Amino acid sequence: MNLMELDLNLPSSHAGNIFGQFDVFMKKIEKTLRISIVLRGDEVKLIGKERDVKKAQDVIYSLLELSKRGNPITEQNVNYALALSMEEKAHDIVALDKDVICHTIQGKAVKPKTLGQKRYVDEINRKMIVFGVGPAGTGKTYLAMAAAITAFKNNEVNRIIMTRPAIEAGEKLGFLPGDLQSKVDPYLRPLYDALYEIMGADTFLKNMEKGLIEVAPLAYMRGRTLDNAFIVLDEAQNTTPAQMKMFLTRIGFGSKAIITGDLTQKDLPFESKSGLEEALKVLGKIDDIGICELTNKDVVRHPLVQKIVTAYDEYESRRKKNRRKQ
Repeated sequence: MNLMELDLNLPSSHAGNIFGQFDVFMKKIEKTLRISIVLRGDEVKLIGKERDVKKAQDVIYSLLELSKRGNPITEQNVNYALALSMEEKAHDIVALDKDVICHTIQGKAVKPKTLGQKRYVDEINRKMIVFGVGPAGTGKTYLAMAAAITAFKNNEVNRIIMTRPAIEAGEKLGFLPGDLQSKVDPYLRPLYDALYEIMGADTFLKNMEKGLIEVAPLAYMRGRTLDNAFIVLDEAQNTTPAQMKMFLTRIGFGSKAIITGDLTQKDLPFESKSGLEEALKVLGKIDDIGICELTNKDVVRHPLVQKIVTAYDEYESRRKKNRRKQ
């Protein structure tokens, strides 16, 4: 077996960031690509099969470019760069760093972290109605909220409206105490969390008091016409076909609507049809409507979440094959 040796120049100021604590990132690259990596001063020696060494080179140079731009390298960065290297696209991870949507209240840049997320953000910028469909952890809601806040701050819309079906996730919670807002708040908490992080609690509350930001259950949308608004419908897999049609026909002039959902996590009664599933079939050929399907490759939560999503996908695939055989 012919082995190749390749020397790379890696500035010492970035080596710690790229190698990770206790060299954990380099060990992951070594294990995944079946190569050896040796650091000597500013030189990194890669030893292995030519194809694997070339992939490792692309991954390390991509991480170096991210580091030079001031990004702390994370396990998610390394995992995604490795995944792209299998398609010889590791350098594409650098392009993602340019698309900053906005900044959180702490000054952290909000930007797409995967190519799937970049396509999603591009569709949001181009089209009036966009469906973002994919598993948990792919940033569907968070990126939609970031785009909504950016449009609001830039005076592209007059208000932000966020809504989701008030349906229990597989549990019967009984009667909740308090007024109507208190009763629906638990269902809308994920939307509040994203708003607080990006906009800040004080700014959010002031705009909410003025009626410029509205967080409400989907039932409140009936009978309204929503002009000059950025509307986000979250957890759309839990809408009925009638609710989805009602929502889509509320959209007025100067408005933009983002519909997000995960068809594998429906909480509707057994055998009930999802409004999101039907809408994707009915509206799929309309040019002005964007449909972006995210996958487990776009999961940006803890790496274990990606493995969980993949395991469930594989399990569902096996179940469907067994059903067809029976």
